[in-house]
Amino acid sequence: MKTINVQDAIGTVLCHDITRIVPGDNKGPAFRRGHVVCKDDISTLLDIGKEHLYVFDPEDGYVHEDDAALRIAKAAAGPGIELSLPTEGKINLTAAYDGLIDIDTDTLFKLNSVKDVIFGTIHSNQLVKKGRGLAGTRVIPLVVPEEIIAEAEQILRANSPLIQVRPLKTCKVGVITTGSEVFNGRIKDKFGPVVTKKFEGYGSTIIGQTFVSDQQEMTVQAIHDFLEQGADFIVLTGGMSVDPDDQTPSSIRAAGAEVVTYGAPTFPGAMFMLAKIGDIPVVGLPGCVMYYKASIFDLIIPRILAGKEVSRDDIIALGHGGYCEGCKECRYPVCGFGK
Repeated sequence: MKTINVQDAIGTVLCHDITRIVPGDNKGPAFRRGHVVCKDDISTLLDIGKEHLYVFDPEDGYVHEDDAALRIAKAAAGPGIELSLPTEGKINLTAAYDGLIDIDTDTLFKLNSVKDVIFGTIHSNQLVKKGRGLAGTRVIPLVVPEEIIAEAEQILRANSPLIQVRPLKTCKVGVITTGSEVFNGRIKDKFGPVVTKKFEGYGSTIIGQTFVSDQQEMTVQAIHDFLEQGADFIVLTGGMSVDPDDQTPSSIRAAGAEVVTYGAPTFPGAMFMLAKIGDIPVVGLPGCVMYYKASIFDLIIPRILAGKEVSRDDIIALGHGGYCEGCKECRYPVCGFGK
């Protein structure tokens, strides 16, 4: 901070509010703390009796809060992110289109470990709509040393992007409904309509639904049939428990799938299976998907549609936040489930 003549203040940053008093009219700030003085301001400053100013000079190796926030936001933002203009030193990041929010939480921790830098976000791996606020960033002081912003930018460049929105790809989905009780017409299928509605809500298309009994050979054949039809996502409903008549997990394996995981630390959704045949995801859905507004389906399927590789470790990590409280009025996704 230093004192300079007002005529020399162009391009510098005010350290304090400057008050204008109009007798009989008003009293208030003519310029706010942090204002960058421009040529047109000089006459006004002189009119209110300010011949000298306390200022920060950006040329002294400091960065104004607005510029600092903008630099951090630009370095952090990946595809699908829009930036606001600075407001009181803060930049907001919003979704440029619908998709899955993807945040590198390890990099976020490193960035927030930098002195005087803060960057706050919503939870990762949520479906978001265009225009939704996703994050905000700023620095704490009015100005910060250039080396602090350079450190933040270096962290972000080394781990780019910190935050992005992944659009959901359109898939051709084959649905296989297992269970002799449905195959033989003893009960009506209620699983297919639920899965169809969910996938169509994500922009994908159901290319067919096949009903099979509890015989493994029928299920394996149904999987191979959908592969031949060009399905790029295969879903099996029912038959996921440990009951000896439930053959879905063994049928998925017998069809040649590589199992990523069988079982998830989520309630509802514990008996979930994730597998792949080549690049084609094959999932076994437990019955709870029919009855709960939010389940393992809503936590994992959008990630796959967004092109994220879901590993066994990702499934294991769901244990923290994987317990649905069963609220009387479900407010998912505005709750802690899966976060």
